[in-house]
Amino acid sequence: MRTIPTRRAVLGAGIAVAGGGLLAACSRDGAGSPAAEAAGYVSPDGQEVAAAEAKRRPGPVRHVKLTATTATLDLGAGRTAATWAYGDALPGKEVRLTAGDTLALSLANHLPEPTSVHWHGLALRNDMDGVPDLTQRTIKPGASHDYRFTVPHPGTYWLHPHSGTQQDRGLYAPLIVEDPKEPLEYDKEWVVVLDDWLDGIDGSTPDAVLAELSRGMGGMDHGGGHGGGHGSGGHDMSKMSMNAASPAPSAPPSSAGPSRMLMGATSDLLGGDAGDVAYPHYLVNGRVPQDPQTFTAKPGDRVRIRFINAGGDTAFRVALGDHRMTVTHTDGFPVEHAQTDALLLGMGERYDVLVEVKDGVFPLTALAEGKKRTALAVLRTGAGAAPGADVLPRELEGTVLTAGRLKAGRAVALADRRPDRTVTLRLTGSMAKYDWALNGKRYTPGQRYPVSAGERVRFVFVNDTDMWHPMHLHGHTFALPGGGPRKDTAIVLPGKRLEVDFDADNPGLWMLHCHNVYHAEAGMMTVLGYRA
Repeated sequence: MRTIPTRRAVLGAGIAVAGGGLLAACSRDGAGSPAAEAAGYVSPDGQEVAAAEAKRRPGPVRHVKLTATTATLDLGAGRTAATWAYGDALPGKEVRLTAGDTLALSLANHLPEPTSVHWHGLALRNDMDGVPDLTQRTIKPGASHDYRFTVPHPGTYWLHPHSGTQQDRGLYAPLIVEDPKEPLEYDKEWVVVLDDWLDGIDGSTPDAVLAELSRGMGGMDHGGGHGGGHGSGGHDMSKMSMNAASPAPSAPPSSAGPSRMLMGATSDLLGGDAGDVAYPHYLVNGRVPQDPQTFTAKPGDRVRIRFINAGGDTAFRVALGDHRMTVTHTDGFPVEHAQTDALLLGMGERYDVLVEVKDGVFPLTALAEGKKRTALAVLRTGAGAAPGADVLPRELEGTVLTAGRLKAGRAVALADRRPDRTVTLRLTGSMAKYDWALNGKRYTPGQRYPVSAGERVRFVFVNDTDMWHPMHLHGHTFALPGGGPRKDTAIVLPGKRLEVDFDADNPGLWMLHCHNVYHAEAGMMTVLGYRA
């Protein structure tokens, strides 16, 4: 198996090219942190960043200690996985605070390699964003790092590393920011984290999967959308078998486990090809469907469910059997309430819903879109047998809500304004060569797309590939067209164009990338840089 350079290694090798001085030291290994900046750009520890943080008016301090460590996790039904995790839980222990609070979190790295923490969706100060060798140095094995920042907006967020493929292990946890003026009324709240899982199963690791994928498919019979054909199989549940789409016939060396390259997974909702990776397990809150978590309530209770897709390569279609859901938020920001039978979540996306629960026992099913496998939790409000592991509630065949159908809540809608700057980003690459990139260029440390503070910026995503990509912007939220919702992660379908607007109001150097962890590591990412 050949060695594939990770984003972390490429960034580290390019510090001399990127230039810049040192940030104030936060790591207790004494290494400090590089401000990997080109001349003329705001440094992550610059005075502009400090001034923006001061305007957030830091509130009460919430102290948290977190340990990244090797662990053997119980996935349920006798299945265990040797992996990396935050403590001994999957997901990691929830971090909960109130908007306006200051989070002071200390991360101890007990892993065999460097790590970091990124706070997905938060508009926080740039030097706390957790991108190694851009906003901080990596946290070396045996070292610790202190993160401290004001949390400005309520909502559903999560935390995970921004180091190589580590996010596709067990290193993630919910981050819930409560609204001190919460307008919603509900009796219970559940956080539901969806994940695709392979680490520690039959010798598989995310690094080995990246190495296999990076060899590409070449002249193989690609099926699905890998070779350009899109197929049509994702949405007709009546024709669905619960067998996974086929892994590719080639396999990496036995020490890396079986082949995890996926072929023939297609979805109408995703415009064709559904994904690259055949995962052996799909999880809700760290549990396999044969041994699911059970949520309890009383009939008539109003329940708020916060959904987070922490997957590496899988979109999930989610439904609660015999119930409709009222969507109230996406990516932390309120929307005009909309009812639906099911939701589609790309990697990194979050949705909040309200449900008035009925009397009985009901499946909360997360279908791995296009991959013909499911994850499961159970709602119990009364007597009755638990649903089987492969249950497919009819709501999965009903109305499936995607972000483009939503409107921003009035209080958070982006004001009408012509863009001062337009940045066109063509999503390029293919499964055959595994050369995912933006504007035909794989990520290098010196890349910068310049913006100036105070500008209204328009991103134009043009997907020239045969695959869908969930595009994620750090440190900001953008608005979807036509009064659409505020988002930090948005699906761009194959062959389609998506224009989003945001206000440049958080200075620094910010990553923009596909949230398919393997596409990002292959090169589909870049940096948005504020001009000094």
